[in-house]
Amino acid sequence: MTDSNLKFYGEDVFSEKAIRVHLSKAVADKLIATMREGKPLDPTIADSVAEGMKKWALKKGATHFTHWFQPLTGGTAEKHDAFLDPAGPAQAVFRFSGRNLIGGEADASSFPSGGLRSTFEARGYTAWDPTSPAFIKRHENGATLCIPTAFCSYTGDALDMKTPLLRSIQAVSRATGRLMAKFSQPDAHVEITLGAEQEYFLIDRGYYMRRPDLLQTGRTVFGAAPAKHQQLEDHYFGAIRPRILKFMSEVEDRLWKLGIPAKTRHNEVAPAQFELAPMFEDLNLAVDHNMLIMEVLRQSAERNGLVCLLHEKPFAGVNGSGKHCNWSIAYGGRNLLSPGSNPRENAIFLTFLSAIIRAVDLHADILRMTTAGAGNDHRLGANEAPPAIISIFLGDDLNAVMKAIECGSAQSSRSRRRALKVGVDTLPPLPMDATDRNRTSPFAFTGNKFEFRAPGSSQNCAQSQMVLNTIVAESIDAICDKLEAMEGGFNDNLQKLLQRLIRKHKRVLFSGDGYSGEWEKEAEARKLPNLRDTPQALAPLRDRTARALFAKYGVLTESEMESRYEIGIDDYKRRILIEGEVALDIARSMIRPVVADEFSKLATAIGQAKKDGLKVGLRGLTALSLKLGAGLDDLHVKCERVEKTLAKGEPTAILGAMDDLRRTVDRLEHLVDDSRWPLPKYREMLFVY
Repeated sequence: MTDSNLKFYGEDVFSEKAIRVHLSKAVADKLIATMREGKPLDPTIADSVAEGMKKWALKKGATHFTHWFQPLTGGTAEKHDAFLDPAGPAQAVFRFSGRNLIGGEADASSFPSGGLRSTFEARGYTAWDPTSPAFIKRHENGATLCIPTAFCSYTGDALDMKTPLLRSIQAVSRATGRLMAKFSQPDAHVEITLGAEQEYFLIDRGYYMRRPDLLQTGRTVFGAAPAKHQQLEDHYFGAIRPRILKFMSEVEDRLWKLGIPAKTRHNEVAPAQFELAPMFEDLNLAVDHNMLIMEVLRQSAERNGLVCLLHEKPFAGVNGSGKHCNWSIAYGGRNLLSPGSNPRENAIFLTFLSAIIRAVDLHADILRMTTAGAGNDHRLGANEAPPAIISIFLGDDLNAVMKAIECGSAQSSRSRRRALKVGVDTLPPLPMDATDRNRTSPFAFTGNKFEFRAPGSSQNCAQSQMVLNTIVAESIDAICDKLEAMEGGFNDNLQKLLQRLIRKHKRVLFSGDGYSGEWEKEAEARKLPNLRDTPQALAPLRDRTARALFAKYGVLTESEMESRYEIGIDDYKRRILIEGEVALDIARSMIRPVVADEFSKLATAIGQAKKDGLKVGLRGLTALSLKLGAGLDDLHVKCERVEKTLAKGEPTAILGAMDDLRRTVDRLEHLVDDSRWPLPKYREMLFVY
């Protein structure tokens, strides 16, 4: 894209520019105020907005519209309705009313609800989210107007990711406004921002179609590591191959037309792994955009003869893929996580920083819950992914500042300690983006934002952001409550309060190697939760304290939290069962026949050699046949074990049996004739694309 064609950026979005063209000034002003500042929508403008949106969409080639929503499947959903309405015999008109725009009814019977509704109660309702602009999705035969919506049941329970996210944004916005008033700041709009870095793998579609495991589970349940994979670190930031660059250019072209600020593209650490990073946006819009990014990646890959793998760990032994969520909060356009230029601004920064530290320390378990999933279990704690233990990295400079506040003094340039007071001139200048990166930290401060690195590449980041907003809102309110209960000057009270907060919650601060065994022991001594797998990670959804917190802020009801627990557990079990069944089927119907035939041919060759009186080569043939025979026997035993664990349906046992079976199959891969091995190998999939 050049300066001359920047006009194409956002052309498929019903943006403020399009709104000004297709709506009257009065209607446009009201809608834009809702979009920019989250003000309540005036329902009287719905018909006018719908008419203008319809005219715009028809000019873009749209024939249908859909309420685009994010059910609890982790993906998106849409039901298309034509603009066309019969107007008499062989006559029709295009219609789209305010009623069509504001709400719709979708059959919710087959979406997961975790008990929020019965299967025979099919009604689900979509409600327009005017803060996220409508957009056009194009396909080979036309286009569809997509209207971002929330999705709820007949009784009003949230059946989607967006509704709790919007509730959490309101919660943290209210709390932030309350705290800023303590600092005598004028009322202003609060904006939560997100930049979601998306990692993914690309492989040739021909290989993908020959891998039943990738087709059905998203990951390879078998596959021996090649001699070379990522050890030489030559793929990371390397020159992008022409075929991949063509794909990336197509992705960016589509994203730019959707108004998605895709800014960065590069090779990631593992071979065939890549990353796309957009610029920061309003949180709700950024979540919608990330869901679109994943869809565009998959569709563009298919058009280029590739397949985009968004599973967190499609290939064992190399880096997995994450979704690094960079979160920040702004007030009146000023980033509250940026150190300020004066004592008051620095006091605000340190107060919000302390609130976040408190929030993560008290609610690390529920934050970890948002990263739970069968795929992410394989990734966390391995090959540059952070561990399951949630800790915060601040960097040396900020750690020193927090230590100084805790102690009430700072080190001067002449190595003398002097009093340190928050909110007055004696507070030393704070470091501006002086932190290094710690890739082993799940929650790292990176200068003017926090980067939550634990979410998996396939996950909807709405859930982690919803939890982060809620726990930070609770911490901000707790600080306000304490300040209101204290007597004396504001700065002195704030100083005392921040000292107490840091002393009480500093256990969550850690700057070392998150992969080390020493950290796991130290974290246990600090009493930090270590929720190693999905069932453990989902358990906090049933914690009474967590349920009370989310109910207090109106983000999730107890029944909604219970539903998410049930859905998460069911999804986990089903995925493991599918993986086990796929592994068993491949081992028995694809691997075993080839190994048996290879063994049979060797036995025949050995017998013929002996019959002919040949001695040369017999030792090698015999040794190979013994290995193949032993492998064949072992394969039979391991398959039997997988089958028995599948019958019992216990995920941990299934995974253990699958791992044992994998070791056997991967050894056999090195013994069988390469031309006869039925599955594309790692060395092909990771390097031929």
